[in-house]
This record gives sequence, C-alpha cells and structure tokens, in this order.
Amino acid sequence: MSLAPAMGRRPSLRRRLLLVLLIPMAILLILDALLTYGVALTYANRVHDRDLSDDAVMLAKMLADPGLGTQLSPQARFLLEYDREGHSYFQVNSARRGLLAGSAQLLPAPEAPAPDDTPQLYGTRLNGHALRAAVVRTTAPGDPSDSLVVTVAETLHDRHQQANEILLLSIMVQTTLIAAVLSLVWFGVGRGLRVLDPLTARLAARSHELTPIGGPDVPQEILPLTRTIDALFSRLRGMLALHDRFIADAAHQLRTPLTGLSLHVDRAIADPRPETVTDALTHIRRLTQRAARTSSQLLALTRAQASPLELGEPTLLDLGKLIPEAVSQRVHDALRAGVDLGYEGHDQAMMVLGDASSMLDLLDNLIDNAIRYAGRDSMVTVALSTQAAGDVCLSVEDNGPGVPPDLLPRLSERFFRLAGSNEEGSGLGLAIVQRTAERHRARVIYRLAEPHGLCVEVHFPPPSA
Repeated sequence: MSLAPAMGRRPSLRRRLLLVLLIPMAILLILDALLTYGVALTYANRVHDRDLSDDAVMLAKMLADPGLGTQLSPQARFLLEYDREGHSYFQVNSARRGLLAGSAQLLPAPEAPAPDDTPQLYGTRLNGHALRAAVVRTTAPGDPSDSLVVTVAETLHDRHQQANEILLLSIMVQTTLIAAVLSLVWFGVGRGLRVLDPLTARLAARSHELTPIGGPDVPQEILPLTRTIDALFSRLRGMLALHDRFIADAAHQLRTPLTGLSLHVDRAIADPRPETVTDALTHIRRLTQRAARTSSQLLALTRAQASPLELGEPTLLDLGKLIPEAVSQRVHDALRAGVDLGYEGHDQAMMVLGDASSMLDLLDNLIDNAIRYAGRDSMVTVALSTQAAGDVCLSVEDNGPGVPPDLLPRLSERFFRLAGSNEEGSGLGLAIVQRTAERHRARVIYRLAEPHGLCVEVHFPPPSA
C-alpha cells in the first residue's frame, strides 16, 4: 500500500510564499476595485451633471428666443427624451400659464431656481427610478412679467454603466499586473533559494564530520537555522566525546581486575586442591566487586559529565531531610569498616535546586571516599549548614591521615590516587563529586581538617540565585 496519499504533498517554501503574497494581493484588489468604482462613478456623475446643465441652459435659451416661441416640435421633443438604455425627461413651466410642455409627473426642485439663468442640480425619483435633474429659470419671450422654469432630467443608468466599464478595464489591468508580479515572485524565490545550494553541498559532502556548517555565504535569514544545527552538532560532539571517554576509561579501569580474574581462574584450574581453589575464589570475589564498583562509578561519572542541556527541569530539594536519610543508610557500611559515621545539622528546611539522584550520588561518593581512606577507628562527620550569603554548605570531614597540601588541587582529577595508598579504589569518587557539583552550580572546596584529616565542602547557591 502506498503511503503517498496519507502523507500528502510535501510542504513547499515557494508555494507558501506565493500564498502569503496572494491573499493580501487579492484583498488589495478588492479594496482597489471598490475605490476605483467610487472614483469612476464620481467622474461619470461630474461629466453627466455638466452635460445635463448644458442641456437645461440650451433648452432655456431656445424657449426664450422670440422667433421660436414656447412650443417644441416633435423632433425636438424626441431628441430631449431619447436615451438608448434609460430615459430622459423634460418639463417647461410658466409662472402664469403653468405646464407648457414635457412630463407633468416630474417633481419640481426642492428650492426655486435663481432667476439668473444659472442651472441648479438636484436628485429626484419618478416611477420608482432615481433621476438626476437640472433646472434653470429664464424670462418668457414677449412677456417680461412672466418667467419660465425649464427642467431636464435623466436616469442614472448611463452613469453606472460608464463606471462599470472603467472598473472592468481597471480590474483587467490590475489582475494582469498582479499575475506578472506573482510570476516574478515565483521566479525570484526560485533564484533566491539557490543561495542555499553551497550550504546543501557542504552538508552532502560530509560523512562523519560534526564541524560547524555556518560560513560567510550563509544568508542572514537562515542564520538562526544554521546556528541551531551548529549547536546540535556541538552537543553531539560532546556526547560522542563522552562516550569515547567512557569506553577508554572502562577499558583502562577494567583491564586490571579482568586480568586478575583470568589469572586466578587459571590458577584454580591448574591446582584443584581445595585450599588453592578457595583462595582463588576469594580473590575472584574481591576482583568482581572491584570491577562492579568501577563500572558503577564510571556510569556515575558519565552521568555527572553530561551536558546541562540534557538535564531535566531542576526541582526544589530539602537537603535538611534528604541528607540525614541518606547518611543513615550508610551507617552499616561504616560499622563494617570500623568507622564512626555521624551527622550534624539543624531541624530546618535547607532548599536547593537540583536532582535528587545526582545529589545522592554526590553524597555517597563523599562518604565512601572518607570511609575508605580515613581508615579503621576513625571518625567521619557529615554536616549541613547555612552560610551568610544564603548558600547551603554540605561538608564531609574525617580525622584520617589527610592529604599533603600541594595535592589538594588534584583531588578532583579522574583516576588520581595518593601515592602509597593501600586502599583499593578507582580514583573516580571525587571527580564524580566535582562534576555533579558543577551541574548544580555549586562550588567544591578541599581543606585540611584539624588536627589532621580532610574536609570536603560543597556550597550550593540559594534557589533564587
């Protein structure tokens, strides 16, 4: 079954731009048509009003001529009333004798015309049709005491017809122009999109490279896209580097226990005596536990080194509740190691922004490092306090042999271990603490305890910082 109908047509930037331009242009065409019709109708009214006034003045002069008299011939009446599409009307009224000629149904002007042969225009209706009329007053021939009121009227059909003709011509011209503009836009967008060809070619030419794709030839309109892609490549490079480092660290740290496991298995096979097998199994169990711990610490370090962008939304954590509960779960481990593990704090909320599982990893590594290197019959104290600047300070202090002052800056390095230490370890515990603290925008301070020992402090900023 084909998936093409279900998926539909692929979006097209060119079609989208064309539609974005087409809709406003169609609206502008409609508004322009209305404006054009209004202008054309105004122009047609002005021309017809002028002609109508001229007709009224001409008829008034004709009737005022003593040689013609006030009677109109049938030919003159026909010319006055002829209109190919609509109809024209006229009316001649005498002040003394009343209606002399024309239509009696034609309504007079609202105001009496001035007696100076100046035409007056007004609108009226006849038999349901709107009319435009021009009226003029003149002196009756042979009787100066009498006056004639001449009215000429016509329907509005010719005016609207001329406006429609102008509108149609205008729409045809403007539609042609819009089609030409859209064609140019279609062609121009196609030509303009060719500036993306070098960028596409660079991406197509790459195999496994994740270097930035931006360059001086990238148009500024797509700079946000290229910057987003470059940021994605940067995160991918970081993740790949993290994975490569994890593989290298795992190979480095697991090589020794795996080699030891192989040797003790060979020894047990070569010498099947019970005491030899028991000793070999004891070493195998110890090496297996070491490999398991190293693996878990490598995973914890990988999580701690992850980009802050890969973290979820931080939550409010109450270290005043979280830390004492976590310390209580390590008491049995401390007792087996012969270490006195204690907690000092206040019964108050100490809020920080962070991730609970990462915070527990940080504390476990601090306690494990202190128990492992402080030695038997030592004391380890976990303390929680609030600083003057609003920071929350988590500290783990022991009274063990301590660390030479010149080596304090190196404690957070991966795989760093003190020379001459008899304790087995991976050298990753404090590196995990350092990376986890950085993810929580916290500071790690290493200092010597009094009278001897090591104190590790982690200062967390307040939630509002």
